[in-house]
Amino acid sequence: MCPIVSIRDVSFWYTREKEKDNEFQSAGNHVLSEINLDISRGEFIALVGPNGCGKSTLVRLINGLLLPSTGSVTVDGLDTGNKNNLPAVRRKVGMVFQNPDTQLFASVVEEDVAFGVENLCLPRAEIRQRVDWALEQVGMQDYRNYPPHRLSGGQKQKVAIAGVLAMRPDCIVLDEPTSMLDPGSKKEVLTAVRDLNSRHQITVIYVTHDMSETVMCNRIIAMVRGRTVFEGKPRDFFADQGALSATGLEAPPVQKLVNSLRERGIRLPADINSSKELVDFICR
Repeated sequence: MCPIVSIRDVSFWYTREKEKDNEFQSAGNHVLSEINLDISRGEFIALVGPNGCGKSTLVRLINGLLLPSTGSVTVDGLDTGNKNNLPAVRRKVGMVFQNPDTQLFASVVEEDVAFGVENLCLPRAEIRQRVDWALEQVGMQDYRNYPPHRLSGGQKQKVAIAGVLAMRPDCIVLDEPTSMLDPGSKKEVLTAVRDLNSRHQITVIYVTHDMSETVMCNRIIAMVRGRTVFEGKPRDFFADQGALSATGLEAPPVQKLVNSLRERGIRLPADINSSKELVDFICR
């Protein structure tokens, strides 16, 4: 099956002009170097790495907000380098950013969710159906007439996700969507995203610094200094001390305990991702 996202030999740098010997020459700050990556339909990808490693730049290339300096990015067969493809690419790949307040601006929730769909010039009845469906998917249908400023951080983020969902994308990119949220709101957003992936097979690319959020993903892609240094299952990443050391990240506490028990010869299932699952297994 053709991947929904294909990245081939992609490098990226922000260009600027500098003066040398009274002449202006092009200079650049290299951010990504020779990235090759395929993302399949229905995958749940966690993109991790230290600050400044290029995660946010990479996901903006996928959405066409940035274009590669060299190489190519294709979304469902559409090359983002062709400007005529960008409207279709951005309908296929929805973006949810770190701060929901940057995406919410209407006076009530349902108007915010409807904004993107209205720009597609769809019939009124279909717009209503899409808004209702999107709000239901994130559990915000009872708040449709609320002003966004009265919502909690987690509720605002779910409304931002609903606005993207109403566009019916094939893929959703979430750039550290829970970093500004309290634990309760974080759990709400994670549950909504996980359900969208499992129930509707929407491809999810999830940028995070919180390793406890990655255990629900199919695959982790770890980056350091603009390059990928690991691709694989979360349990393999948490057991790979070299990859963890290179990224400066740590396995979640429960994964540290699982690794320690395995090193002591205790045979544990590969899919234990929470303390409850570990306790239940040991008790059995």
